[in-house]
Amino acid sequence: MINTRNRLWIGLLIIYGITVTLLPVVHAENKEITGNKIVLKNKVSKDLKILKIRLTWKLVPDAVMYDLVITKRKEINPSEIVFVQHKIYTNGCELDTSALRVKEDDLYWQVQALDINGKTIAKITKPKPLIDVEINTTSPLTTTEFDKMDYAPLYPVYAWIPYLNASEYEVQVFYDKDDNPFTPDTLLNTYFLKDDDRTYYDDFAYRDEGTYWWRVRAKNKKDASFSNWSTRTYFYVTHKNIQVAAFGDSITQGGGAVSTPPSYIMYDWETYAGLPVLNLGFSGDTIEAMNRRFEADVLPFKPKILVIMGGVNNIREGSSAKQVIDGLEMLRAKCQSHQILPIFLTVTPINPDAMKKVYGLIATYSWKDEQIKINAWIMNQPNYVDVATPLTDTCGWLSPKLTTDGLHPDKIGKETIGKMVGTYIKEKTRTLR
Repeated sequence: MINTRNRLWIGLLIIYGITVTLLPVVHAENKEITGNKIVLKNKVSKDLKILKIRLTWKLVPDAVMYDLVITKRKEINPSEIVFVQHKIYTNGCELDTSALRVKEDDLYWQVQALDINGKTIAKITKPKPLIDVEINTTSPLTTTEFDKMDYAPLYPVYAWIPYLNASEYEVQVFYDKDDNPFTPDTLLNTYFLKDDDRTYYDDFAYRDEGTYWWRVRAKNKKDASFSNWSTRTYFYVTHKNIQVAAFGDSITQGGGAVSTPPSYIMYDWETYAGLPVLNLGFSGDTIEAMNRRFEADVLPFKPKILVIMGGVNNIREGSSAKQVIDGLEMLRAKCQSHQILPIFLTVTPINPDAMKKVYGLIATYSWKDEQIKINAWIMNQPNYVDVATPLTDTCGWLSPKLTTDGLHPDKIGKETIGKMVGTYIKEKTRTLR
């Protein structure tokens, strides 16, 4: 849908005016708070100062942001609140412990999931003792869920918990061609990002078979080695026995609720298909762009079935139905010439009000008429799945219950698409046997 590389991701704001001294990462066990500092008692040191802590939690479906609340004891009332951090746009954060200026040692933390308007969408999490957190972290924490995916996405997205007081990040991607730990790996790409970034959408297509890994480190203006490198996060590319691949724009690539990138499986419709699907989606694609990259991005994997979902970026920008249909016909012909079975998904609607509110984008007035024409063509094909109808409200728009930004279906919408596609493919392959 909208090119997520150009999204204005709202950064996590934690502003503290101190210099952090890096110490070994330890988990806080048996700690006490004295004055304005936390002191950890352990066998290594009787008085190890905890300068910062890192908290992480599970994603809440459709949450755009979170509020963090730290309290004395388990009760939440104004007199028990020690610290509040508003508008956290990742499922974790790092805090300077000087913000916790209390004497009590019975501290608990909770998070409240919020929507785009700052309204609560779920119950606040149960209180957890502050001793169960990481302390004095020395490297960013990566959060990509490649290990939970059936295949690595062709265009990976890298994500991490923001590192305290970082002014920029450096991301490196390596290729381990021989999968041998005793030979050097090849550095493929290096990316530099601003301090408010916590996600990077890679434009590089990882088509060659083999093992890849990426890492990230934080920097500041005074110290290029402000943090250590994160642990290696691996992903693997294979060409062997690819039965189903998905080809499309950001609805295919993944991500949702504005702030959650495709590196999390929650907003990938492929997650819910009930069968392995190779993700060949690329955020921002039009039908023309999909045709341009077909040979390079689809053919190396030789899928038996290609699920094609595109056109919504065209219609919201003013393309005619004929332009989109012409592009879809070209994709169909390319599939047939390479003995690939194309399965078309109907073009999902948009929600102009939400799209304007979140991104400031104005949809062309004719988008709905063009969508209807395109979908009529799609539903006249031998193989298609009508995923648009269950996502559409009585006005013909993408239901506001299923989207935050008016462009991308959120969790329930992606689940609906995935289950419908998976059911159709299972039935289709059963009849082809």
